[in-house]
Amino acid sequence: MPPARLRASMRFEVHATDPAGRARAGRLVLPHGETETPIFMPVGTRATVKALTPGEVEALDYRLILANTFHLALRPGDDVIGDLGGLHRFMAWPHAILTDSGGFQIFSLAELRHITDHGVTFRSPLDGAAIELTPERSVAIQQNLGADIIMAFDECAPGQCSERDAEVAVIRTTRWLRRCLDAKTRADQALFGIVQGNVFPALRERSAKEVVACDCPGYAIGGLSVGETKAQMWQALDVSTAHLPAGKPRYLMGVGTPADLVRGIDLGVDMFDCVLPTRNARNGQVFTSTGVVRIRHAAHTRDSAPLDPACSCETCRHHSRAYLRHLHMSDEILGHRLLTLHNLAFLRQFVRDARAAIVDGRWPAWRDQRLAQWETQVDTTAATP
Repeated sequence: MPPARLRASMRFEVHATDPAGRARAGRLVLPHGETETPIFMPVGTRATVKALTPGEVEALDYRLILANTFHLALRPGDDVIGDLGGLHRFMAWPHAILTDSGGFQIFSLAELRHITDHGVTFRSPLDGAAIELTPERSVAIQQNLGADIIMAFDECAPGQCSERDAEVAVIRTTRWLRRCLDAKTRADQALFGIVQGNVFPALRERSAKEVVACDCPGYAIGGLSVGETKAQMWQALDVSTAHLPAGKPRYLMGVGTPADLVRGIDLGVDMFDCVLPTRNARNGQVFTSTGVVRIRHAAHTRDSAPLDPACSCETCRHHSRAYLRHLHMSDEILGHRLLTLHNLAFLRQFVRDARAAIVDGRWPAWRDQRLAQWETQVDTTAATP
């Protein structure tokens, strides 16, 4: 039996699987509640899902959201949040929270950091001060924050890196995972290991096997959607999930278009997160049952129809496309709020429908129909951070 520090109060159940593939429907039970899977998790980087209140996110039936270790350690400080009772109390969110480890900032802040086997030294993007982030420090921050699920500190190699650089990142990721497990002291947090390996199948298999050998309560697949092609991403995901245990949750990090969700679920992924629905909403791009709508287009100037007649969210019940375009073109805060609310409502229903298709034995037909609709729909390059 694992040591007490590793016996997290988390339970994962698989309720149904697609007989012809890996897609599955389940339930994740955590200290702050439970959620059905597959699930999309809204990103609340700085302890807020941008543009919405916690109550509004809750009203959309989300029960698991993500926050960022690195940014919260910078401001207001994990010690501040810990002293105030932890992240749940700090942001008035009564349901489950997942925190990433800060490892992605190794990738995204490449010009500000220096990596060694010991850890990473950053220059703060706020004031230029030197910051050291190690596996032990990452775990300590996440324990102060008090999330239900915490992530191991890892190295995410760029999408176009060499195989040797990807191998170095795999070696570090495994070593850092072991150090994270040694540093963990709270039994009420589930620490997930992360599979790396870039686009190289042999490295993906190696990383998955090494991480699984550490017997974590769940596993994430990282280092994807960072510059590789879609074909490379799906091949890497296929190899990764093939070597992860069926009885534990699988989390694909940072991927979130409707087509990506379908592809990921088909390959056995249970959990997803991405800034795309909130970021694209602020840039006027929204998901609907008929595809992507770009609300700034002049065609919506006099359009009295709702954004999506098939949607029952507050935005679609009460506001016309003409009004939403006016708010967006005027850069009104309400426009950001209403479009964000709709995008998150859409994705919540999207994964709920995916789950129903798996449970009812309709997954292959549902998958093919949604991929035909969505594979060429979402232009993520049009959005800005």
